[in-house]
Amino acid sequence: MTDPRPEAQAEAERSFAGFMRWTKITVWGSLAFFLAVASCNFGVETGKNKTGSQYDGSVYDPQNVSGCKNFKCP
Repeated sequence: MTDPRPEAQAEAERSFAGFMRWTKITVWGSLAFFLAVASCNFGVETGKNKTGSQYDGSVYDPQNVSGCKNFKCP
């Protein structure tokens, strides 16, 4: 009967090496992605020529609820 320990040890070392390889790839890839996004100011446009939707507080300003108390309006 053969001893399975050397084969199991070799397989464990191969699996661990693969795990560490993919962990390093994932960490370095995540870091590169974060730096790329951070260098673009996370997609926020600033300055004179900015585009996109801009916050307009008057749109969300309730005008007709000043007289309501406890959901009872006059």
